[in-house]
Amino acid sequence: MSVGQSIPRVDAWEKVSGRAKYTDDLVDRNALIGKILHSTIANGLVKKIDITGAEKIPGVVKIVTCFDAPDYPFPTAGHPWSTNPAHWDPMDRRLLNKRVRLYGDDIAAVITEDEVAASRALKAIKVEYEEYPVLLDPEEAMKDGAPLLHEECPNNILKHTTVEDGNFEEAIKEEGLLCFEGLYETPIVQHCHIETVVSWAYMENGRIVIVASTQIPHIVRRIVAQALGIPWGRVRIIKPYIGGGFGNKQDSLYEPLNAFLCTQVGGRLVKLELSREEVFFDTRVRHGERIRLKTWVRPNGRLVARSYTAFSNQGAYGSHGHGIAAKGTNVFRQLYRDEKARKVDIYTVYTNTAAAGAMRGYGTPQAVFAVESHMEDIARKLNMDPLEFRFLNVMPRGFTDAFTGNVNYFDSFHQCVEKGKACVKWDEKRALYKNQTGPVRRGIGMSLFWYNTAVWPISIEVSSCRMVMNQDGSVQVQLAETEIGQGADTVYTQMASETLGIPWQKIHVVSTQDTDITPFGTGAYGSRQTYVGGAAVHKAASLLREKIIRRASEYVHVSPANLDILDDGIVNTSLGNRKLATLEELATDAFYHEENAEHLTAETTAQVKSNAFSLGCAFAEVEVDIPLGKIKLLKLVNCHDCGRLINPKTAEGQVHGGQSMAIGFGMFERLIYDPKTGKLLNDNLLDYKLPTILDHPRLEAEFVENPEPTSAYGTKALGEPPTVPGAAAIRNAVLNATGVGINRIPLTPHVLFEEFRAAGLI
Repeated sequence: MSVGQSIPRVDAWEKVSGRAKYTDDLVDRNALIGKILHSTIANGLVKKIDITGAEKIPGVVKIVTCFDAPDYPFPTAGHPWSTNPAHWDPMDRRLLNKRVRLYGDDIAAVITEDEVAASRALKAIKVEYEEYPVLLDPEEAMKDGAPLLHEECPNNILKHTTVEDGNFEEAIKEEGLLCFEGLYETPIVQHCHIETVVSWAYMENGRIVIVASTQIPHIVRRIVAQALGIPWGRVRIIKPYIGGGFGNKQDSLYEPLNAFLCTQVGGRLVKLELSREEVFFDTRVRHGERIRLKTWVRPNGRLVARSYTAFSNQGAYGSHGHGIAAKGTNVFRQLYRDEKARKVDIYTVYTNTAAAGAMRGYGTPQAVFAVESHMEDIARKLNMDPLEFRFLNVMPRGFTDAFTGNVNYFDSFHQCVEKGKACVKWDEKRALYKNQTGPVRRGIGMSLFWYNTAVWPISIEVSSCRMVMNQDGSVQVQLAETEIGQGADTVYTQMASETLGIPWQKIHVVSTQDTDITPFGTGAYGSRQTYVGGAAVHKAASLLREKIIRRASEYVHVSPANLDILDDGIVNTSLGNRKLATLEELATDAFYHEENAEHLTAETTAQVKSNAFSLGCAFAEVEVDIPLGKIKLLKLVNCHDCGRLINPKTAEGQVHGGQSMAIGFGMFERLIYDPKTGKLLNDNLLDYKLPTILDHPRLEAEFVENPEPTSAYGTKALGEPPTVPGAAAIRNAVLNATGVGINRIPLTPHVLFEEFRAAGLI
């Protein structure tokens, strides 16, 4: 019925017409204004804060400092809570900080009647610091004698993990092996969602109510309560429409502080909105990583053993912490299969940069850039076709991961690559661009990628769904898995329609989440929406369908075995699907029956204890102006096996968005810090270089539909995978064009000129 059709997005009209209400649209314009005083050093201690002058400014209602705030340590990462303390996220955050760990840290806050008073008050506060050396590089921060950012973490190492599969030292002793090494670096980047970080909070009947732009309302509720040291049930979170998040809002960012501020003014309404600059330096960023790869391979191209050493820049606070680097190692361990052994050694290290957290891809864009650049380099040095080399070693069909239970049921890599090759005319272009000379050259490159779907078994995976039939036979659907711009509400509409047998136009997904009303679920992250949320939709819709059929049997006096729901009506399957009643007639009878009135509803929880591989590739074609050090991206094609497509058009949109982020990651974006002060130098959308429409070629998305057996609707991850392979594909295209393999991104003219000059091209 609906699944597999490109129906219009159910939220499209409200958003394009400007009628959709976001967090800031809903706040009372008489709200008090909360603003944060940020530190002007990157590493040190607040010794004294003088607020006497600021308190005299007209319009100032209250000023709170790091010496006034509760001292409860709490986590901020948007992960499900665990009853096992060993699985808790780092609890290293306070509402306001005496110990300063980044330039712009939160040390005080003002509550005022308007923005002008807030700005004046912040300028009037005087702070005395004890300053320590600035640490921006994780390997420098690990050295003995470096100042500790968190006393409980020696050498500033949040966590260090080693994993060895097979007998590594024995494996590399094999006669005749060739050894290749590479060092690859990826930048710190920001999410740059359109809507900034904003919330407003007030108290009602002794409880704190927070309206916030968040991906994780139920998780934020728990974190706010932990930060304030109050019972979780005394907090209510409401999430309206959200203007993007990409993982930044998979953290509890400023909702806890906002909650605290409202309690300091008797529960009055306080709005706390960050400027774009504040979002850059004091929310979350993607971890910058330095990855060293070493590979032992036979002359025929077969991988025998590999090692992976990574240093992940965590920044000032733990957030998602070591999980990012750990997920990246799964790319290394699973994308290709070593014949004998592999070894992983990874460090997540605190520094004085912005706290790093979840960002679309969750550690895999960094790892895929390193692994796929390295594989391309090895193939080139072995004089092998890069696709032939990859297919000799790639994860085979039938592979089962012992930890997650994931099974690679299909030959997805070959299928995706064949589609991608055809789109870019791979064989023709490789021959055409061979042996080029001159200042302007073209090249073509590719990258494979690996991704998981959802987070089981690292964390629990649960989603609850409530469905309610209205008097007209339409159905309302509620889930805690949030719509953040990716099209979740539309695919949930289609899923419910498919299982219930009701036209999609009569399915109404409630887009706003409210922890007092919305059934429990953990939110939008991990590319889990269609997989985990879809399981809850299927379970609830199946239950509601049973109830409707049972009620219809009483209404039309036909056995349930001979009834079905089709085209908005109850039909008799034994009579060629003859329509016996409309759903509106049935619902009206159920609501208003004088003897047996019944409200037809269903509410269920799906706990998913499976996972799924989402696999595919990207192909890029570039033109490189060597003297200018400039790349023009001519073509970028992604091909995905994301299982069954629920809505092909929204799936294509997901891919295009991910490709755009990959272009930024590979060619333009990086946060730049002053090495002396630790201050972020490009904390705005003028100096931070995002790709514009002029930097994009026509983006192309291709799909291989292999329905996933573990999924209720045959789907698997598509939200994050599109951003994963692009940077490596672009880098490999530049290598094909120029013969220069560049191992650090973004590939800006500054980097290209330096690398081309070192290679003798300039």
